Amino acid sequence: MALKLNVPTLDGPESAQTLKETILTSEPNAKVDIDLDAKTVTVEAKASEETFKQLIVAAGHEIA
Repeated sequence: MALKLNVPTLDGPESAQTLKETILTSEPNAKVDIDLDAKTVTVEAKASEETFKQLIVAAGHEIA
């Protein structure tokens, strides 16, 4: 199941890469797609939606 979250605090390729690495550290088998133009993060993995929201916030981002 793919989860798509709006992350308005994504402000460049560096922050996107850091966020992707943070998610993959916790969920190494996750498929992570970050769209900087739309400021969205799409994650496909077995972990819960709440897990990914917590990881995104822990990486210093906000979820809209």
